[in-house]
Amino acid sequence: MSTPSSRPGRADRSSTTDDRPYDPAAESTVESAVESAVELGSDPAGATGAADPGPAVTRPSALRIVLKTPFYRSAVIALIISGIAVSSTTPQLTLFLVNDLHASVPVAGLYYLVNLVAPVAGFALGSLSDRSRDRLLLYRVCAVVGTVGWLAMAAATRIWMPFVIGALALSVAGGAMGQMFAAVRDELSRHPTGVDNQVIATVRMAFSGGWIVGPVLGSWFGAAFGLRSLLVATAVFSLLQIVALGRRVVPRYVPVGTTVADGSLTAVAPPDRSWRARRPLLIFAGCCVLVMCGDTMKYAFLPIYMADQLHVSDTVRGSVIAIQPFLELILMGPFARLAQRLSAARMVTLGALFGVGAHLAYATSTGVAGLYLGQTLMSCLWAAIAGLGVTVAQQLYPQGIGLASSVFMSSIALAGGLGGAIGGLGTAWLGLPHVFFLPAALSSVGVVGLFVTTRRYRPDDAAFARASGAAASSRR
Repeated sequence: MSTPSSRPGRADRSSTTDDRPYDPAAESTVESAVESAVELGSDPAGATGAADPGPAVTRPSALRIVLKTPFYRSAVIALIISGIAVSSTTPQLTLFLVNDLHASVPVAGLYYLVNLVAPVAGFALGSLSDRSRDRLLLYRVCAVVGTVGWLAMAAATRIWMPFVIGALALSVAGGAMGQMFAAVRDELSRHPTGVDNQVIATVRMAFSGGWIVGPVLGSWFGAAFGLRSLLVATAVFSLLQIVALGRRVVPRYVPVGTTVADGSLTAVAPPDRSWRARRPLLIFAGCCVLVMCGDTMKYAFLPIYMADQLHVSDTVRGSVIAIQPFLELILMGPFARLAQRLSAARMVTLGALFGVGAHLAYATSTGVAGLYLGQTLMSCLWAAIAGLGVTVAQQLYPQGIGLASSVFMSSIALAGGLGGAIGGLGTAWLGLPHVFFLPAALSSVGVVGLFVTTRRYRPDDAAFARASGAAASSRR
């Protein structure tokens, strides 16, 4: 068994501040000290007190860290449940509005404009999160609001009801994931791993895994028991997220150098909330909206294009749609490992460039092969932006990671609303598949913006160490 490190400050950094045991810290204190020393260029022997540094030190496995850390395990289970809940219902909502509430197809298509409310809810939740003691409390509140929202959706009898429910309840529920990743960052700041980007990507993979399973389950369940029953089941899954977390508490991380009175958080120096400090985050989120806006169009129009113009079978259509999340899940790990060497921001920019290529492949395709190519390139975009985007957002506003996480997660919903509006207007103008030239152009602007943001603000993990006082903003 490893013995505690004698280095000043390391024991404090590895100790827990909540009421649960932190097994990996007790299990690998010496290894963490050696890894930190190697990364800083100091003598590993000095870190352990041994004269012989021994064999070469390898980085710990992110998967092993996640599986052996109670909070990360709970987060993975909660996000799998969340992914199944959201993905099982999202493709069926338009069908519910048309068949059960007798809305016209154009009116049903307007439902996704409620995503435009998400940034407002996300900004409010993120600001509140950076003042709270425990971010998981907000996660639980969002999950309960989502449960109530889905139950209300199942009971809706008028076409206007889902629009109101989506704007008031489900937009708040969507802020849950931002709070989860803020809590993950708090834990990583408290217990650094040396592979933080990979840990976040591994946790995020759970949600993507839910998206692979959810659509199949949703289609089967809706056909077997009805769409209203599916909405009730979604409400139950939303509540199960809380069960997965149990009574776990992850206190908000207090950066070194801030003022803490008697161990409480009441005297912590507040983060810089000026628009100047938040500007890099908002620019990054805006670029992500441009890069991601074509995703809604892909799900809405590729099946129509394949059925009406390419005349391919249901099996082929399903395989074209399913290959993207499957490859995304596979690529998240390699992209996160590359981010440890090249930086998360550069990998997100590279992924966005793949996204441009994906839209061009859709727009110029004359057969299924072009669509498979586009889906493969699109999986690179989502492996980068889904696995690493929240990390870049937190690096750009490290003194307010709750706000940073919520703003980034809200940008995904905002991109969905924007993509729906552009797709509805663009198909009448350009037709299929040429409508995908529009998201290709917008993604190109987003790539340029991400490149400039990366070069100017240079986000990296060192930002978290400089988050106290004005240090984080002065480097800009």
